[in-house]
Amino acid sequence: MKTIIILLLIALMTGCTYYQAAPGGGYYAPGSSKFDQSWSAVNGALLEQAVQIIDQNRGAGIVQGIHNGTEVTVNVDTQTDGSVRVQFDTSGAGNHDRTLIDRIHNSYETRMGR
Repeated sequence: MKTIIILLLIALMTGCTYYQAAPGGGYYAPGSSKFDQSWSAVNGALLEQAVQIIDQNRGAGIVQGIHNGTEVTVNVDTQTDGSVRVQFDTSGAGNHDRTLIDRIHNSYETRMGR
């Protein structure tokens, strides 16, 4: 009889496991970092505006490309507060398209959901 009670107690203690949700009410869903999202949006915007990407240095946050002789440089920097700063620049003596930088920026903003 003693053996049955011990087995029954062991079965009851190991039979059910209940995991309580962590306090805070939110769930962590792993996803892209702000830098990853910005980096992807920059590359997509350049390609969308027919800029040929000639160099990428993800570690330095720099993408360089060319469009009809106009050089395009984009810097993607993570700030100390965790935000991401993206800067678009053009240079060169080629057929300087004055609306190119605006089109790239608009494509970037659209890709970022803004």
